[in-house]
Amino acid sequence: CRKWDDMNHDSIICVCGAGTMGSGIAQVAAQAGFTTIQFDLNAAMLEKSRATIHKNLDTLVGKGKISAEEKAAISSRLSFTHQPEDCRAQVVIEAIVEKLEAKTQLFTTMAALNGPDCLLATNTSSIAIGTIAASIPHPERVVGMHFFNPAPLMKLVEVIQGPNTSEAIVAQTLSLARVMGKTPVLCKDAPGFIVNRVARHYYLEAMRMVERGEAGIENIDAVMEAAGFKMGPFKLMDLIGMDINYGVSNIVWEALGKPERLRPSDLQRDKVAAGALGRKTGKGFYQYPAPTQ
Repeated sequence: CRKWDDMNHDSIICVCGAGTMGSGIAQVAAQAGFTTIQFDLNAAMLEKSRATIHKNLDTLVGKGKISAEEKAAISSRLSFTHQPEDCRAQVVIEAIVEKLEAKTQLFTTMAALNGPDCLLATNTSSIAIGTIAASIPHPERVVGMHFFNPAPLMKLVEVIQGPNTSEAIVAQTLSLARVMGKTPVLCKDAPGFIVNRVARHYYLEAMRMVERGEAGIENIDAVMEAAGFKMGPFKLMDLIGMDINYGVSNIVWEALGKPERLRPSDLQRDKVAAGALGRKTGKGFYQYPAPTQ
């Protein structure tokens, strides 16, 4: 396998998923100099992603971080498609819904379209890499590449080695993350990986305090931010998305044998059931401007 830092950015990266995370990863890849395809079956989502990326690039131009010429070059490296057959690339990064069946179906399709040396990276935040790779041809090329929101700004990337992921693929992924300007951290295929495993208590204990009437949402956020955290737990859950955060809590809880200390919160369950998912729906633990369509 070639090392990404030895390449002349002549390879193509396909980012599957045009939600917030997929949009951010596509921007990161194009800014790093790679020809980038963004794929989503939903054409409206693709147009929204295109507009978001161009708005982000305009902001960078306005702040003097990139020139107008650099913005034009980045934009020229980006293409958008809702046709799976357009997704021929050396690397596929999936950033779709956090459901095992959807991810395995996508990778099965991408594996059929591309050669056995195509690197398949999943942005899953909690599903075991080995489980995703189990039904994929050549599972040794399936790896975790977990970005954090917002992907263009957050430096950390968790690179997760599944039980069948080859050392060469791990080395490629670590190198690719560095070329993208990220700080990769290698971890094993354990429930929640590193960040989501450690962060469960940040979210769960905060919600339990509210459930027990010991403190209010705003007070907890204010105290944690005053203590040095960039965002309090409730603001962060609203940013991530209540459905995503609650889903991760369930996956980690079940994978570890359902320990009481990690039991998902009924408070968050009820938010998900009510469709109050955070910023993306305009309402979560806080109220937000109505999301644009």
